[in-house]
Amino acid sequence: MKKLFSKKIVLPIFVGAVFITGSAFKNDFFEIAKQIEIFTTLFKEVNMNYVDETNPADLMDTAIKSMLQDLDPYTNFYNEQDVEASRINNTGDYTGIGASVLTLKDKLVIIEPYKGFAADKAGLKAGDEIIKVDDTVIADFKDDAGNLLHGAAGTSVTVTYIRQGKTHTAAIQREAVEIHAVPHFSMIDGKTGYVVLRKFNEKASSETINAIRTLKSQGAKQLILDLRGNLGGLLNEAVNVTNIFIPRNQLVVTTKSKVDKYNKTYYTQKEPIDTEIPVVVLIDGKSASASEIVAGALQDLDRAVIVGARSFGKGLVQRPKALVYGTQLKITISRYYTPSGRCIQELDYWNRDELGKATRTNKEDFNAFKTKRGRTVYDGGGIQPDLELAITKLSPITNAIVNENLIFDFATDYYYSHQITDLKTFELKDADFKAFKTFLKSNNFTFETETEKAFDKALNVAKEETLTDVIDAQYANLIQTLNTYKTDAIDTNKTQLMALLTEEIVKRYFYSEGMYTYYVNHNPVIKKSTEILNNPSTYLNYLQ
Repeated sequence: MKKLFSKKIVLPIFVGAVFITGSAFKNDFFEIAKQIEIFTTLFKEVNMNYVDETNPADLMDTAIKSMLQDLDPYTNFYNEQDVEASRINNTGDYTGIGASVLTLKDKLVIIEPYKGFAADKAGLKAGDEIIKVDDTVIADFKDDAGNLLHGAAGTSVTVTYIRQGKTHTAAIQREAVEIHAVPHFSMIDGKTGYVVLRKFNEKASSETINAIRTLKSQGAKQLILDLRGNLGGLLNEAVNVTNIFIPRNQLVVTTKSKVDKYNKTYYTQKEPIDTEIPVVVLIDGKSASASEIVAGALQDLDRAVIVGARSFGKGLVQRPKALVYGTQLKITISRYYTPSGRCIQELDYWNRDELGKATRTNKEDFNAFKTKRGRTVYDGGGIQPDLELAITKLSPITNAIVNENLIFDFATDYYYSHQITDLKTFELKDADFKAFKTFLKSNNFTFETETEKAFDKALNVAKEETLTDVIDAQYANLIQTLNTYKTDAIDTNKTQLMALLTEEIVKRYFYSEGMYTYYVNHNPVIKKSTEILNNPSTYLNYLQ
């Protein structure tokens, strides 16, 4: 008993001693110590006295995740495996099979085997569903099964996978894998360079600089920097990438927090590569965080024309905090602000609605700011491009199709029923789109519009007020109209859907390298950006 009592008292005092040293916790110290003691006592009593056997680790995991879930989706607890995954994401180096993998409850799906790496050499293809790794059945594995594929270089792993309904096995020798921040750069024409920056890891700025220098040596007089789909990464690398185009000692981003030490200003520290070369930056709804810092800074400083769709709107900064036993807490420590002073955070996690969901900043509530030359820009909802192109903004039905992996699954079926050898002549036909619509129908694709959800709520209220007899007929007509709209919406979004299908199918035959090559010659956003750069007066008009 004495031992248990000692633990009960010492833990709160120890944790409290740690917390009291931080200025942010001074006023809350006694409340924090009290709540820690309550939880420690509760946790002990549950594990010692519950009717059935408990798993303390699982209970603690649930408690931690539930607590953090009330904050924001970016504040997370990392176990040892998560810490390693984060390291890989930041450095771009790891040892494994060399493939992008989606972890599902009962299988691992190969999203893309990296060209020339172990999975590719072993014959794995996108769409293959791994159901067993060595002797471990994925469906029985509780942790992240993707970690089973990692291991020391030179070691072998045997995977059992399903392809087109048939079961196969493959032995794969793990190897060192390098994930490039810049997977592609090339010349679009005699004077336009194109650089794809896919993530802000530790190599982002160095690889971008190398790409730009190479393109300039090949004759590039103007540049397109593609940040579409770039979910962000390291803040200091965002500053370094911005520094490529603006002088030393220029403010790029400011972070603000309740904790004084996290209130920081980040200036460019190095000599730029080129402060004069015309630049177009491409963004879309998946450009987030560090991507938005770069796009926002270059827009505020009137240094680049931003083209595409409104960015994601993540204006929060996280930092990893080391915990015991190799674990970490990735915690939101501050908000960031572009040089003009705007925060582009869209979702408000601290003022939720009655259902507990984060609220969205209304456009009417956006605040206006001025760029260096006096152009008006706004906060509150991501980076609004200087030129917004409709094709880059996914419609609700396109989003629903993508989220259900139906583009990916159709591309898998297409690959095994078509032979394509020439990237230059490849083009999807109307017959392919018809086949895709049949595929959607055979997979029972449905989606619910926001309007339908609102109507459902209204109908429930009408039932409570006994008004259903009055509105039944009108309600039925409205639902019929919506169903007609949803049927027609697939055809209405044909151009957008065909573009997504083309990208995914091209990757199956020619890997990501082939997709970027196809982009250069066919992507409408790149074509429009090239037009802007090729007309100096048009380019300058966007910046004035």
